[in-house]
Amino acid sequence: MVKPKNDIGILGGSFDPIHMGHYHISKIAIKKLKLKKFYWIVTKKNPFKKKTFFSLKQRLNKAKKIASNSKKIKVLYLDKIVSSSRTIDVIKYILKKKKPKNLYFAMGSDILLEFHKWKSWKKITKLTKLVVFSRRGYDKKGKDSITVKYIKKRNIIFIKNRPIQISSTFLKKNINMIN
Repeated sequence: MVKPKNDIGILGGSFDPIHMGHYHISKIAIKKLKLKKFYWIVTKKNPFKKKTFFSLKQRLNKAKKIASNSKKIKVLYLDKIVSSSRTIDVIKYILKKKKPKNLYFAMGSDILLEFHKWKSWKKITKLTKLVVFSRRGYDKKGKDSITVKYIKKRNIIFIKNRPIQISSTFLKKNINMIN
């Protein structure tokens, strides 16, 4: 089956900091799902965290530098345009503006554990296809999550990737140890 040429993937977050793990899962998604574009949606602040480690400008610059290695990855900051940092609002904007046949929302299996706490999470699962990447220690728990039970295997794709050893949390902890 030939996929339409206008399928889009998105990976949202504070990217605090961005790292090559983000890049690698994006490349896997582009290849496996035959995506036309993959957007990194950088938000000013994660609503579940108190503060950011790096400034928005630093995060956007670093994301753009890493994304420049791929013609299909583009960095966007939409908080001001959409008047929100909420994923549901970003998704509605991209669907309206880009009109993709399919919109794929990428995340790590760790996100599945808390996804049901997100604003309009059920609507997100209806508007997008969730693409879940393996994260060491979270895959089994993620598959048993409230979100997966709600979706019942529709609109969700589990990608078997080599576990990525790097994380933003790990990087921030190690930066703090150096300082």
